[in-house]
Parts: sequence; structure tokens; C-alpha cells
Amino acid sequence: MLKYTSFFLLFFLFLGSCQQQKEVKVEGDLKKWHRITLNFEGPQASEMDENNPFLNYRLDVTFKNNKKEYIIPGFYATDGNAAETSSSSGNIWQVRFTPDEVGEWSYSVSFKKGDNIAVADNVSNASSASFMDGQAGVFIISESDKTGIDNRAKGRLQYVGESYLKFSESQKYFIKLGVDAPENLLAYIDFDVSTNALGFQKAWEPHAKDFDESATSYLWQNTKGKNLLGAINYLASEELNVFSFLTFNVDGDDRNIFPHLLKVPIEEYEAYSSIKKNKEAWETMFHKTRFDVSKLDQWERVFDYAETKGMFLHFKTHETETDHLMDKGVLGTEGKLYYRELIARFGHHLSMNWNLGEENNQPIDEVKKVANYVSKLDAYNSHLVIHTYPNKDDRYEELIGNQSVLTGASLQLSHPEFNDVHPRVLKWLEKSNATGRKWAIAVDEPGKAKIALLPDDEDPEHNYARSRAMWGTLMAGGYGVEWYFGYASPNSDLTCQDFRSRDLFWDQNKHALRFFNNHIPFWEMEPRDDLTSDDVSYCLAKHEEVYAVYTESGAGNIKLNLGNSNTTFQVKWYNPRLGGDLQDGSITKVKANGIIALGMPPSMNEKDWVVLVKKQ
Repeated sequence: MLKYTSFFLLFFLFLGSCQQQKEVKVEGDLKKWHRITLNFEGPQASEMDENNPFLNYRLDVTFKNNKKEYIIPGFYATDGNAAETSSSSGNIWQVRFTPDEVGEWSYSVSFKKGDNIAVADNVSNASSASFMDGQAGVFIISESDKTGIDNRAKGRLQYVGESYLKFSESQKYFIKLGVDAPENLLAYIDFDVSTNALGFQKAWEPHAKDFDESATSYLWQNTKGKNLLGAINYLASEELNVFSFLTFNVDGDDRNIFPHLLKVPIEEYEAYSSIKKNKEAWETMFHKTRFDVSKLDQWERVFDYAETKGMFLHFKTHETETDHLMDKGVLGTEGKLYYRELIARFGHHLSMNWNLGEENNQPIDEVKKVANYVSKLDAYNSHLVIHTYPNKDDRYEELIGNQSVLTGASLQLSHPEFNDVHPRVLKWLEKSNATGRKWAIAVDEPGKAKIALLPDDEDPEHNYARSRAMWGTLMAGGYGVEWYFGYASPNSDLTCQDFRSRDLFWDQNKHALRFFNNHIPFWEMEPRDDLTSDDVSYCLAKHEEVYAVYTESGAGNIKLNLGNSNTTFQVKWYNPRLGGDLQDGSITKVKANGIIALGMPPSMNEKDWVVLVKKQ
């Protein structure tokens, strides 16, 4: 009789388990490079549940297509629609995935439970959390239907061991030009639990007129998000392709951006944080391992829209005032969970990087620990960088090559007239190249902190920013520039709500992008300032094939060493101030017979010009 009782007991346990495993709900277009979201019904929980759903449960989903395999972390999603409902409770758990192949994909689910299981190094012996644990399924992916600037038409942007990142679908290399400011872009009044510490909260009202009705589906709660989406649309209309943002600045310069839950009312937090000397908010006013699900879901609406506009998302995960707060500066539960939540919720984006810290000053060993942790967790291997003070760039010496898993640097410079940009990019490209593992390097904060990129009404021509920072970076082999707005002018790094404050300059960025993307194989070229016989020009070359020479002034004095092949080269000129077509100068053809004068530009010899010398 006992054996029959045991049989029926096992049968009912099995039946109960089957009843718990509800059918997965798949959201999104089942197309290559499109985000799909798997929704699972798990245990009923809340953001403040006694059994912390962020820390004591762990969802991982393994996706396979032929030989490809990705293990993607999932996350607690309350009711699965928190951007709209602002819900803080529910039983929905999600995983976001962007497939990179057409055809059949399988998935298998691991859902474990236990104290701090979300940040455990090994879960092989962890207890099952039941529900969707062990669930499996398949789905079929078709080709994307996207075109143009939409990132889904280009594929994932990847570090490929070269100085430039490359889109895996289009196979095109990438140059970024856009905005590094404001760093508190996400201090936006339309997000849930938006605060106004120090008066820096943003409404982005000047960009209300830039909202495109085609973006309506990315709004939340009827009309929220409109102005920030308008700002992104404006940047894209100027052909800029990157913006950056902090995701955590508690006790920092702004103090209004955090993914975590507050312990205290908004008013109490604002009152405390509005006094600059008060810097204990993280220790006293936050639930350090609990997250605001609705706010994070609303962030995702903004990032998702940005993908459609061809934007590179620069995630700055810390600044110098915050990188020592979590776990008191040593990678532990708080920091690991923070990065896991960011990667789980946003790591699927196609064009992005993780920046481990703005003006980072942590011990190098801690930097490496964080980098290893992020690299291991991020199945997509997004570009991984760190930013440091301009006078402390020697820290990179301990990170280049195989000393770390970092794939590049986010450089900060300090000269008021941008004189330090070109040599600094050359320095770190040469040093990283010498290790045999090239870094992809960008200048993400050029200029003196107070001044940087001034508004148009203070500097309408932007001559030094254009010549020494932008062209200085690109001609040195850097893959892009993000513009810092300084702290002393209107629409500054903290106060900016109107990107039109630099509208005249954005056209100059557009002209540079068009030259690089339309006229030269920049990814095959290298900086060769040694080939010109002056000290005021920059040269980028694929020797004996194509040369681009930029000069700030005196274009008629350029002489270029073309070698002695006797090959005929065509000479064309490009106006970096006004863009347009390539133009003829006083000389249209030269032969490679040593050092050759390139003649006069079409006009305005005293201005800056680019001369393109290309083998016929």
C-alpha cells in the first residue's frame, strides 16, 4: 500500500509542477536584430518583498542557434507593464534578447532561489525556484525589415580587435560624433520618482517641437517621454549618432539619477541632497539591493527609441563621486547586483558601450575586477571602456593589452583650445597597438572643464573645437568624439535642456562624418603625420593608396611624401566648415615622386581644409 501512496504523491507533485509552468509570452517582432522579450509567470513578489526578488532569485535563459549560444540574465518585472502602470508588485519575470541569426532558436530556462543567488559565482548546486525553471521552447527568426539609420538594419556594433568598432550586419565601421552632455540626461521629470536635488531636474521643454508622431508608441502613460524623445530626434536630424548619460549619481554632481528605491519620501531626499556638503545619502536613504522597476522600464522606452534613430548609447555607470559608494569601493553584492540589473535590462541594445566610471580613480585591481565581472555577464561583449582624469591617463598603462578585458578608453582632455587632443589619442593608440591588442579610443570630454564646447552665441564658429578636437581626434585614428558642455555657460553639462544651443556646430560634425563615411576607407588607414613636411597638419593614410591631410590654416603650403612609385594620384579638396562636394584646387593630379606640393585650395587659403589624395 505504501508504494502506491508514494506513486500517487509523486504523480500529484509532478502534476502541480506542470501546472506551475505557464506558457511563455513572447513580445516583439521575431526578426533578426530586433528585441524580443520572454515573459514568464513566476512567484508573486514586490519590490519590497521580504524575500528580495532582485537578490534571492536568479533567472538565466540560454538561447541557441546552431553553434551559437548566449546565456542572458533575466530580471523581475513586477506586472510586466510597469512603464505604464508604475506597478511595484506582480509575478512577471522577463528576459530581453536580440537574435543575430535567422532560423530556429531554442531557449532553456534556469530559475534558481537562495540568499544572494543573483550575484553568486556558481549556481550549479542552487535550489530550483520551480515555476519556469527547466522550461524550454523554440521560436523562428526571420530577416529584419529595417533600413537607413535604424540600428536594426546594421546589426550589433562590435569591438573586433581593431581601432574602430564594426556593425556585424552591414559590415561597416563606425565613427561616432555626438553629445557627452548633459551627464544628467536621465534626470527627467517624466520618469517615476524623479527628484530635483540641486535644481537640476529636466523637462526638456525646448525639444517638445521636435517630437515625431511616429514615436508615439514609445511614450508611457499617454504623453510622458515626449520631450526627451524629441531631443533624441533632434540629434538624429542633425546626423549626430551618440549621446551619453549617467545611470547612478547619488552623492555626485547632480544626485537625481538612480535605479534604486528610496527609503525616504522624495521631499526628504531632495532637502538633504540639495546641500552639497551632504554626501551620505547612499548610506542612509536607499535600498541598496532593490530597484525601481517602472523607472527602469521607462528608461528602456527611451533607449529603444534611440535605437531606431541610429544612436550609440554610452552608459556611464559611475562617476568619481560614486565609484566608491557601493560596497565601500570594493566589488561586492551591491555593485554586482547593480551591474547585473543594467546588463539584464539594457545589454541587448545593439550600439552601445559600458563605461565603468567617469573620472575613475579606483585602485586598478578593483577596476579589473569590475571589468571581468561585466565582461563575463554581458553575453554580447559590448565595447568596454573606462574614463579617467586628463592628468591621470597613466592609469591606462596597467590596463592595455592583456592586462585587462577592457577594449578601449574614454579620454578626457583639459586644454582650453583643445591642443592636447591629437597627441593624446596618438599616444594611447600607439601604446595599445604595441601590445598586439588594439584599443578603440574615443575622446569623450575634450576641453577645459569650465569652457569646453561653448554655446553658439559665445563661439559661433567653433574653430578650435572643429579643427583641434574633432578633426584632431579623427585624424589620429580615434573612433569619435562626444562633446562636453563645460560648467560655466548656459546649457551646461548639468543644466542643458536645449541641444540647439550648439546648433551651428552640429553641422560641422555632420560634414566630418560625411567625409569619413563617403570618401575614405578610414578603417584601413593609419595616422601618418610624418608624411607631411610641416608641423600644422594631420595626415591619415593608406600608404601609396589614399591620403587625407587636414590643416588648420595655410593649406597652400602642404607638402606630402607620396613615395617613389611614380603612380598618378588625384587631388581633391573638402571644406570642413561647409561640407559639400569634393572640389578642385590649383593642382588636380600629382605623381608619386617623393615630397610633392599639393597646390592651393579652391579658396580661402587662410582657413582650414582637407585635401584628399587618391590613387587613380
